[in-house]
Amino acid sequence: MKVYISCDIEGIAGITHWDEATKTHPTYPEFREQMTREAIAACNGAIAAGATEILLKDAHDSGRNILTADLPESVRIIRGWSGHPLSMVQELDSSFDAVMLIGYHSKAGAEGNPLAHTMTGRVSHITLNGVVASEFLLHSYAAAMHNVPVVLVSGDKGLGEDVKALNPNISTVATSEGIGRSTVSIAPQKAVRVIEATAEEALRGNRAACRLTLPTAFKLEIAFNNPTDAYATSWYPGARHLGNRTVGFETSDYFEVLRALKFILKV
Repeated sequence: MKVYISCDIEGIAGITHWDEATKTHPTYPEFREQMTREAIAACNGAIAAGATEILLKDAHDSGRNILTADLPESVRIIRGWSGHPLSMVQELDSSFDAVMLIGYHSKAGAEGNPLAHTMTGRVSHITLNGVVASEFLLHSYAAAMHNVPVVLVSGDKGLGEDVKALNPNISTVATSEGIGRSTVSIAPQKAVRVIEATAEEALRGNRAACRLTLPTAFKLEIAFNNPTDAYATSWYPGARHLGNRTVGFETSDYFEVLRALKFILKV
């Protein structure tokens, strides 16, 4: 079995403030270590379920956060950013049996995590076919483009509710709940234990039931915080300036959605 794991930091146990996700801040190392522990837990769960090949994407900020020394030998890790539109699931293709998203977080505009955002802090929200999009939704659709199911998502409680609303068969692990600028989190050691156990269970379960069906057409709208960003990025081919800080883009090809996000958001 071949498994893809994408790891972010804003949805790991305990994290509460942007300082803790920022490489140059003195509080960052503690949460870098927890991100690493949760990534390794997902890897160990996958190996227990029979995975012989694991590709791990460090998908936070610089893409250089996970401490690599203790990764299992069957794991390859992608560090840094290539610029490919697949972004947080770079190198994912139809050869994989499953995807797991670890340390993910609520969408921009949501209150389930004080670190909620979608791809960049420059946007107030992104909608896809009228639904406010999270990084989970964008990259789960990227997996669906290759007919690969997302079987596990860990992160804040609000994200887990969005996951279950999209497909109740996808397993979730709630690491924390945002209340204003605070979080109520489970213990980091418990997060590691539960992620490992749930990863194994999800991969042994009905993976096919977790597959998503891509819509046949896509209407993307990006609402920026700054109206001048909307005007400037509306010059992307096929994009339209909709006013009210918003850029629109429509296509029948989901890869073109990902390409548009890459260049409009400059991520």
